[in-house]
Amino acid sequence: MKRVLFVCIHNSARSQMAEAFLNALCPGECEAQSAGLEPGKLNPLVVAAMLEAGIDISGNRTKSVDEMLRGGTVFSHVVTVCDGASAERCPVFPGGGERLHWGFPDPSALTGTQGERMARVREIRDEIRGRVAEWCASECGGAKAA
Repeated sequence: MKRVLFVCIHNSARSQMAEAFLNALCPGECEAQSAGLEPGKLNPLVVAAMLEAGIDISGNRTKSVDEMLRGGTVFSHVVTVCDGASAERCPVFPGGGERLHWGFPDPSALTGTQGERMARVREIRDEIRGRVAEWCASECGGAKAA
């Protein structure tokens, strides 16, 4: 079983989506968790966008990278999904897991009307789903449809 940790700044959007998609696409082969450098609150637009995709993350809580380090889980992969400068702040995790960087735009930084922001969140969600599915296909021998 591959254990994957997705990290972003607040664990409120990108890392939550990546965790949910990996757990949906590669059950039994991968186990995903997520954390933030400075945990915040779940982004309501992201919760709504994920519900549209058939995945309910409304009950998730944001977690800190420190919490993950204290938990002692050894991750085979640590994937940063924030911008490159923020990714550099991510600590090294014990166990020598592979570190990957998949940068996606930050939903909390979006501007415009509610509808415009929601449309962009859907695009980011779909980008994340596509990247996770691509990774699953290469690392886990294929992915379920999600």
